[in-house]
Amino acid sequence: MADRLILDTGILIAAERGTTDLATVIGNDDPVIAGISVAELLVGIDRSTGPKRDFRALHTEALLAVIPVEAYSIEVARMHAFLQGHVRKTGSPRGTFDLIIAATAVASSRTLVTLDSNANFGALPGLKVRVVMAG
Repeated sequence: MADRLILDTGILIAAERGTTDLATVIGNDDPVIAGISVAELLVGIDRSTGPKRDFRALHTEALLAVIPVEAYSIEVARMHAFLQGHVRKTGSPRGTFDLIIAATAVASSRTLVTLDSNANFGALPGLKVRVVMAG
């Protein structure tokens, strides 16, 4: 049975740079991208110029053509609020976008796939994490 995955923005950027093979990461699993990750990719395009901008735009559109986007729903908002409260209570602050991606994963019963072993995503309640190595 295929695992339900949500791809962290770092994985998507690494794939764009050619340092991670998405086909290997995904295998036969069922991936999605969090809506906030799409925003992060679009900001990267906006900040780029020339051929790099064109390449990033093509790469992002190709991803979006084949990998569904998981929206920021009311369920995600509730989980985001819960996780925000949790990290405040435990004194372990996180980036807003990381918490939104984590909340999206928990709310949609997906495993977060990330390159960032230092993010300690596994400390967030209810979040399943798969850390992969670049390459």
